[in-house]
Amino acid sequence: MTENYLESLASYLWAMPLVLFIVGSGIYFVFSSRMVPYRFISHTFSILKGDWDNPNHRGYLPHFQALSTALSGTLGLGNVAGVAIAIKMGGPGAIFWMWVTALVGTATKFYTASLAVMYRGKNNLGETQAGPMYVILEGLGQSWRPLAVLFCSAGLVGTLPAFQANQLVQIVREAIAIPFGWTTTAHHFFFDLILGTIIAFLIYSVIVGDIKRVGAVAARMVPGMVLLYLGMTVYLLAINPNSITGSFWLIFNDAFSGDSVAGGTLGAVIIMGVRRGTFSNEAGIGTESMAHGAAKTDEPIREGLVAMLGPIIDTLLVCTCTALAILSTGVFLTTDSDGVSLTAMAFASVMPNAGLYLFTIVVTFLSMSTIISYWYYGSVCWSFLMSAENKEYFTYIYIALIPIGAVASLNLVLSLVDSMFALMAIPTTLSALLLSPKVNRAAREYFRKINGNAKQDFVREEVP
Repeated sequence: MTENYLESLASYLWAMPLVLFIVGSGIYFVFSSRMVPYRFISHTFSILKGDWDNPNHRGYLPHFQALSTALSGTLGLGNVAGVAIAIKMGGPGAIFWMWVTALVGTATKFYTASLAVMYRGKNNLGETQAGPMYVILEGLGQSWRPLAVLFCSAGLVGTLPAFQANQLVQIVREAIAIPFGWTTTAHHFFFDLILGTIIAFLIYSVIVGDIKRVGAVAARMVPGMVLLYLGMTVYLLAINPNSITGSFWLIFNDAFSGDSVAGGTLGAVIIMGVRRGTFSNEAGIGTESMAHGAAKTDEPIREGLVAMLGPIIDTLLVCTCTALAILSTGVFLTTDSDGVSLTAMAFASVMPNAGLYLFTIVVTFLSMSTIISYWYYGSVCWSFLMSAENKEYFTYIYIALIPIGAVASLNLVLSLVDSMFALMAIPTTLSALLLSPKVNRAAREYFRKINGNAKQDFVREEVP
């Protein structure tokens, strides 16, 4: 009953009006920025190297750790399980519309991350916090508080660890536990529960260190796992290079044909692509703003430029790797599996000895990094709605939900997360649209200084 209700709610929220709102807003941001941020990508890498760091600025994380924390929230199972679900439910053409969300999402992230630094707030303990809720209150005023409460209420539920725990346990069970006889396909409840409990203890050992430890762990885990995953994909495609062209043809043909392999209409393909794309890169959702808002900088535009790399790395690079792996091997046509299991089958079919185990390692670290980042996002929402003084209660609840998510139905947890992401997108994107002129003014001033001053002069101007 609950599962059917959540599926209906997710379908209702992710209808064409929300899709047009998210994609249309991204297109508006592209033209509103006059493409200026895109021309400063080289400057972005200079920021990530630490060339523009200032120890006197507010915040907690260096730019690279802020990006890694944001990516650890997006570079997770949305890239390996979400892509597989998009292909099974929307056909290969859904990948094209995932790309669209990434292309316009780079501009959306530039605005939302810039605003997160521009309009930071404080919790009741006086700690600096960031996110769409503070953007709404500090930028739009107290009369807009219901919108901030909507974001935090949905964020509190949407960032729970159910989906990540569910899919992590599934791949470990199918890749290791069942082949070694530790459990069976039909009777795996207790194995899932025990493994979920072990994961909960591991996660707790990290999050007790708060955002600084989260950032440090993410900075170590994310780059290595991305490189390993890219290497696996390159190897898979190198074995059968002739399949690459056919995979891209499938994606482009299916994106506009209205007659997908999955049997959906054109509208269904678009909706599924945008739905899974926003789940993957979170552009316009607002969660990543809480990580970027924790960056140690007083220059909003600088963090906005860093945030732009998120959808490029997340969706255009990693999600494309997953899609090519699934399409080039054809496993989506030969099995009823979906989610992380479908992607695992793609690698196992080409690398029968090591593929499944390497993939399990990647999924383990990516999903755990996502669970860690989501704890931080949820704790910020909790502190806004409740009180930062009793944040430890949220931590206990969060940890307890990991084993519960491990044994829950995939459709139930996915529908729950999708519904909450839809509700989060409304206040995040709307506030960014209303406040975009202020970002444009700040960007013009920032780039004027960049163009008119040597780097050392610009840094000297900022340091008291």
